[in-house]
Amino acid sequence: MRSMFKRLFAVAASVGIFCMMSACAAEKRPDKALKIGVTIYRKDDAFINSLCTDLQNIAKDKAKGENKIQLNIVDGQSSQTAQDDQVDRFLSRGYSVLCVNLVDRTAAATIIGKAKRANMPVVFFNREPVEEDLRMWEKAYYVGADAAQSGTIQGEIIRNAYKKNPKSIDRNGDGKIQYVMLEGEEGHQDALLRTEYSIRYLVKSGLKVQKLADNTANWQRAQAAEKMSQLIRQYGERTEAVFCNNDEMALGAIDAIRESKIKNRPAVVGVDGTQAGCDAIRKGEMLGTAYNDAESQAKAIFELSYDLARGQKIDSSKLKDQHYIYIPYQMITAANVNKYVG
Repeated sequence: MRSMFKRLFAVAASVGIFCMMSACAAEKRPDKALKIGVTIYRKDDAFINSLCTDLQNIAKDKAKGENKIQLNIVDGQSSQTAQDDQVDRFLSRGYSVLCVNLVDRTAAATIIGKAKRANMPVVFFNREPVEEDLRMWEKAYYVGADAAQSGTIQGEIIRNAYKKNPKSIDRNGDGKIQYVMLEGEEGHQDALLRTEYSIRYLVKSGLKVQKLADNTANWQRAQAAEKMSQLIRQYGERTEAVFCNNDEMALGAIDAIRESKIKNRPAVVGVDGTQAGCDAIRKGEMLGTAYNDAESQAKAIFELSYDLARGQKIDSSKLKDQHYIYIPYQMITAANVNKYVG
């Protein structure tokens, strides 16, 4: 994974990564490249890393034809101040389109205001701005997935396992599912919705649940391992299910469970469908995950940005409420995990 980061972010963050194909025949296309500026919240997020790799590959393929494209990806380093500076740089250098994976979703209004004044279309992705902000300008869009759906899928994975064999989940036989929740980030919309809808699905399915604890691990494996170790010391083997807002935290929880050597391991579910997450499912350490389709999201981001950069009218049939493109999640369990392993 470390080598992947080095390849993807080998150039300094202020310069970023770009792929550019020179004209095969100058008379066949304009000299000016379509410049797409992308700023991400943190380079070492496994899902964002995968999405950026897909975005690069799509841009390179597009540039092989009669197109001249410059894709510049920069790292916000978990700092909204740094990301704001990157946005200002893209605006001042006359980029065609701005793509933003927000560090802080409350910063969207400021970014949209700047983009509107510069008449530069802006495509947010993965971290969804509030609706009021996105509707500030007709050229502001969001590409991502419905976080509520991913939570529902997590609940469905647990429910299906319980329905097949109640004792595989309700190991103490008290008729309730004792669970802990590892949340991604305080106030983050995806974290809130995944947390809410996973449990909502179980309750609507007629299952009784009991929350033992919830904790924030900021999407990170190491933090999740530390938090899960604390929960194991506190609750021992009482925990029957561990809901994690992403696969990285699910893997951290699994690290802690493995290290603790408890006999009755809880069922662990994640979100994203990363390769490491899929490997954990194949090994039987993770019950399942909700696949967050990075490749399809990257394709939607690029195609929307490409059309906006060329001043093309956006096909309204591809948009929800004139501003949104949502890519559906997919359920991954041991039954179909091989389909998702690269």
